[in-house]
Amino acid sequence: MLAPRRLAAVALTASVALYMALVAFGNITDFGTNQQFVRHVLAMDTTFHDKALMWRGITSPRVADAAYVLIIAWETITALVLVCATALWFVVPGRARSWSAYGLVMTVLLFGAGFLAVGGEWFAMWQSKQWNGLEAATRDLVFAGVTLLVVLGDREVTGRQGTEGP
Repeated sequence: MLAPRRLAAVALTASVALYMALVAFGNITDFGTNQQFVRHVLAMDTTFHDKALMWRGITSPRVADAAYVLIIAWETITALVLVCATALWFVVPGRARSWSAYGLVMTVLLFGAGFLAVGGEWFAMWQSKQWNGLEAATRDLVFAGVTLLVVLGDREVTGRQGTEGP
């Protein structure tokens, strides 16, 4: 039987792995839906059209599509890392912790740096009523962040090891 902390780490890592796999799968099998999302966010065509910001917009469909393909590749690699991490929890917990942390940091970077910072602020996605993914990105960031805290436990966060090992 798994100790409670390890069980929580496994369950949460597996949940984020499943989520990221489904996100990547959805973007691959229904490419056009989020392709339009990325194109509109990068073009900034549904923002307030403030001249001080509009120079940031990227209106080239090829550049937007390349960015979208990179996002899908990042999601896919993240899912694979987290699936491997989930399996490792049953074999080599110490290595699983590292793999989980890597995959979760990749998730945090995607939704925190990518969607919230770059999409939300640089491309002013917050101004768009139609193409605004900030609420979903925040939810995903919190999900990955909480999971990362559980996975790292008190070892990495406080620099000391608790009484119950993962």
